[in-house]
Amino acid sequence: MNEEAGDVGEERPLRADAARNREKILAAASRVFAERGLDATLDDIAEAADVGVATVYRRFPDKDALVLALFEDAIDELAALAARAEASENSWEGFVSFLEVMLERQCDNRGLRDVFTGSPYAQERMEAAKERIGPAFSALIARAQADGYLRSDVNVADILAIEMMISSLGGAKGGDAALWRRYLAIALDGLVVRRETTRDLPPSPPLEVIIAALHASKGVHRPHAKSHAG
Repeated sequence: MNEEAGDVGEERPLRADAARNREKILAAASRVFAERGLDATLDDIAEAADVGVATVYRRFPDKDALVLALFEDAIDELAALAARAEASENSWEGFVSFLEVMLERQCDNRGLRDVFTGSPYAQERMEAAKERIGPAFSALIARAQADGYLRSDVNVADILAIEMMISSLGGAKGGDAALWRRYLAIALDGLVVRRETTRDLPPSPPLEVIIAALHASKGVHRPHAKSHAG
């Protein structure tokens, strides 16, 4: 195991080692947070990266710094996707496509879901980042309602509540994406104003699969009052 002994000695090799260790730590943190959520410790990440925990603290002084490094870019990407969905020719398709992307990302990555459900880590910066999604997401909803696709008696808070409930089904390690997609399809049929046929549902999983997914989600952080699409 290669440790950076006090950042002394030959400068260039140490800088190269530091850069490599930082990338190893980020890659390990991405895996660990995706699987376990943000309750994973820096010790867990050091072990996954095969470096000493002191090396992790040299690169990232606390978990806030690591969360920012991993998730701020992910939120920027989602903000860009929301803006792209807002420009969709069909407002219902734009709304549905962005909701699917949001759920897919959060169900695949427990750490990202923790960020959206009110993680205390790097909270101020993460809330500011999430606010970049808000206007486009609200516009998606308003446009689909104005075009007569989305029922007019729902609001942003309703959609966020539905998103959070469905994303909680993505908590089980190795969980089947058909699980959350099934309940998204059911929710969308309840949100659309009119439809000649209902959406095709992925197969219903055994009850124990649903219960396992819900139990796995219990470790997520409780949401704060301020939302990312307020």
